Amino acid sequence: MDPDRVATARALLEHLGLTAADLTGSNRPAVPTVAEYLPVVVAAASPGTRRTYGSSWRRMVAALGDWRIDAVRASDLEALMRQAAAGARPRRNSRNGRHAGEHLIAAARAFYNRAIADGYLTIADSPAHRVRKPRRLPNTRRALTPDELSDINAAARSGGNDIVLDALILRLHTETACRRGGALALRLTDLDTDHALIRLSEKGGTQRWQPITPMLASRLDDHARARGAVAPTDALLRYRNGQPATYRRYDLMWKRIGRQLPWVAAQGITTHWLRHTTLTWVERHFGYAVARAYAGHTDRRGPATTTYIKADLQTVATALAALTGQPHPLAVEQRGRPRPSVQPVEPPIR
Repeated sequence: MDPDRVATARALLEHLGLTAADLTGSNRPAVPTVAEYLPVVVAAASPGTRRTYGSSWRRMVAALGDWRIDAVRASDLEALMRQAAAGARPRRNSRNGRHAGEHLIAAARAFYNRAIADGYLTIADSPAHRVRKPRRLPNTRRALTPDELSDINAAARSGGNDIVLDALILRLHTETACRRGGALALRLTDLDTDHALIRLSEKGGTQRWQPITPMLASRLDDHARARGAVAPTDALLRYRNGQPATYRRYDLMWKRIGRQLPWVAAQGITTHWLRHTTLTWVERHFGYAVARAYAGHTDRRGPATTTYIKADLQTVATALAALTGQPHPLAVEQRGRPRPSVQPVEPPIR
């Protein structure tokens, strides 16, 4: 191949605004701008993904909206990452904007994953996949001590405009180690009071039945019906006005607890710490397999042994009974059961 002829051909193509792919009759569709393509990405995303990445996608449109998606460079996204980190609002669990920068790159990769799937470009062409995400810092969360958990529950019951809802939220997360999204997604049809179970819908569209104490099952049912839940699809956790509870309730609750307990605010304690607390206790007393099932983990990452070490619903119920010191209809009686870690305080109803 004559290098001079190749250079001449490339110069001519550039002058005509064409590429080699244009001459080969490529079926690749016309490339949209970032602003034009975002509605497609949003429509194809799950509600959780839209909620997680929405703000970062809007930031991309504000800065790069008129650019074709294949014209965006890795350096452009890296500059946006730096801006996001520098402008991050201080939060109780912030890490000097590091999470905001990491979050923007994750959102950009989700955006370009859709463009790759739609055939606009390849993964080698994706600028988002050429930007190195900030290294995630070690997690500062830990299991709460029984005294700390007791103090948090007492603070939740000592003030605020809806101590009933706050008490139920804390008890639900302590017993089940569920995530916020799983708790807020609970509907009347997801509660089985006869067998003391709730059906959790969480990350990745997973669903599972999770044991809860009969006391909590009864309180959740009474709470939901007292606040207007009638249809099977009505939410379990509800405000006094009958509207379903939202993520905002969690933020307000922890801010209020943090004002009463300064160490809660100083350490940035959130609902996810309850998940750490419960799962740590279960792992210490019942082993990894039971803790894995209790957490609802279904991924296949890790040693091949995880394919074989599985715990059933009865085993999880047995761990819950030991954790709370309250019987469960599905639990298996055990000798030498460990001391309960959760105090048997009944959440109020209305």
